[in-house]
Amino acid sequence: MKFFRKIHLWLSVPFGIIITLVCFSGAMLVFEQEITRAARHDVYYVAATGTPIPLPQLMETVKAQLPDSVAITGVNISNDPERTYQVSLSKPRRASVFIDQYSGQITGKYERLGFFSTMFGLHRWLLDSANPHGDGMKVGKLLVGISTLVFVIALLTGIIIWIPRVRKVGFWKSLGISTKKGWPGIWKGLHVAGGMWAVVIILAMALTGLTWSFAWYRSAFYAVCGVEHTPRSFTAMAAEAPAPAIMTRSESTGATEGNTESRGEGRRGGGGRHGHDEDRRRRGAGRGEGRGEDRPIDFTNWQKILDNLRAQYPDAPQINISGKKASVTLSNYGNTRASDTFSYNETDGMPVLTKPYSSVVGADRLRGWIYTIHTGGLGGICTRILWMLAALLGASLPLTGYYIWIFRLVKKRQAKLAAAQNH
Repeated sequence: MKFFRKIHLWLSVPFGIIITLVCFSGAMLVFEQEITRAARHDVYYVAATGTPIPLPQLMETVKAQLPDSVAITGVNISNDPERTYQVSLSKPRRASVFIDQYSGQITGKYERLGFFSTMFGLHRWLLDSANPHGDGMKVGKLLVGISTLVFVIALLTGIIIWIPRVRKVGFWKSLGISTKKGWPGIWKGLHVAGGMWAVVIILAMALTGLTWSFAWYRSAFYAVCGVEHTPRSFTAMAAEAPAPAIMTRSESTGATEGNTESRGEGRRGGGGRHGHDEDRRRRGAGRGEGRGEDRPIDFTNWQKILDNLRAQYPDAPQINISGKKASVTLSNYGNTRASDTFSYNETDGMPVLTKPYSSVVGADRLRGWIYTIHTGGLGGICTRILWMLAALLGASLPLTGYYIWIFRLVKKRQAKLAAAQNH
C-alpha cells in the first residue's frame, strides 16, 4: 500500500496545478451554450409571430444583406419556434449569422464569448499560443495530455488506497467528512470522500478526453471498444454534423484527435461544451458542399425539404440543409451526435435517406459517444449538472491533496524540532 501512496503523491505533485486548471475550465464549458444564448438573447431568440418566411425567400433576403463575395452554404433550424435560424457563410472561416425567420432581419453573427474562448484554450492546450492543429509538438497540448494520463493513474491509485479505509470504518462512513479533527480533517475528507463520490464520472471524462491528446491512446481506445480507428473525412464530418465550447456548446469542442482529425473533432473538444455544438452544427451544414463548386446554391426546394423532414421527424431537435444534402439530429439524449443524412434532387426537392444513423460505421458512432460521455450529454441537463459538479470536485482534488501533503510535512518538521529540543 505504501508503494501506491508514493505513486499517488509523486505523480500528482508536479502536475496537480495543471489538473486543476483543466478540470475547472472543463466545468466552465459545460453550460456554454445556455450561458451564451442568455447573454446574447436578442441574437438567438425572437418572438414567434405568425408563420416563418419560406426558406427560399428568407435565404434571398439574407443574401441581399451580405457582401457579393460571401455566399450562403447552409442553414441550421431548431425545433424551437423562438430560436433564430443559423445561416452558414462561405467566409470568413466558420462564419455564420443568425436570422429572424419571421422578419428576415439578421440579428447577429456567431461569436464565441471571450470567457469561453479562454476556458477552451486553457482546457485543451493551456493557452499555448502555438497553433494546436498544425504539425509538430505543441507544449500546451502535450502537457494537458500528460497531466490527464497522470490524473487517471492518481485516481486509480486513490481507489486502491481507499479500499483499506472502507474495511476499517465501513463503506458509507468512508464517504463522509468528519469535522472532529478541525480543518485538517475536513480537507482530508473533501479529498477522500469528494474524490470517491465523483471518481467514476471523472475517470469517464479523463479516459475519453485522452483520445484527443495521443494518437497511440486513441488507437488503443478504439481497439478496446472493438472498433477500428479511421481518420475522419470531411464528408463524414458533414454527415455527422448535428452535435457541443465549448465544448464544446465544442473541442471541440471540446475537445484533438491528432493532426488529421483535430480539424474536425478537436475543436469540440468542447467545449464544447468543449467546442461549441452550435458552431459544429453550423459548420456541418455547410461543409463540403461549398468546396469546389463555383455555381451558387439553389434555395428553391429548401422549404419543401424542411417540411418533408419535419413531417418524418416531428421531434427532431435540429435540421440542417445545405447545398446537396440535409441532416437531422435524432435526439438530445444518448449519443447527441446521432443523425440521419439525406441527399435531395434539386429538381423536385424530395429528400432521400442516404445514410441512416443505423448504417454509420463503428468509428463514427464511437466518436459521437466519446464526445457525449466526455461532456455529460447522456441524459440532458441532469447528467450535465452531475458532470459539472464532478469536474469541480476533480479540480479540488489536487488542491486538497497539496494541503494534506504540506500539513504532514509541517507536522513532521515540528515533531523533529520538538524531539531535538527534548534532547
